[in-house]
Amino acid sequence: MITAPKTEVLQGTLDLLVLKTLETLGPLHGFGIARRIQQVSDEALLLNQGTLYPALVRLEQQGWIRSKWGVSENNRRARYYSLTKAGRKQLAVEAQNWERMASIITRLLTSAEEA
Repeated sequence: MITAPKTEVLQGTLDLLVLKTLETLGPLHGFGIARRIQQVSDEALLLNQGTLYPALVRLEQQGWIRSKWGVSENNRRARYYSLTKAGRKQLAVEAQNWERMASIITRLLTSAEEA
């Protein structure tokens, strides 16, 4: 069986992925966020703790998410993250920036093929 190589999350996109995941599913613990991103990407994107947790801390410091302690599905204490009003606004900005950048890259790739 041939498996596709795992893709690293491009710098700057992790915030967008986390914010969108929390908007879609509501409050989640870090493992749940990582698992959701992995599932939606068909296992192509893998987030390790060293990548995800610093991002969650940064997003919380920026006021885009908030956290509170709760109990996970396995009856363990876990920190649950949720989107704030400011986070919803930032999600719109991040999504717009991503669309703009993807469009620019597509144009560059297309013009390079035509040259």
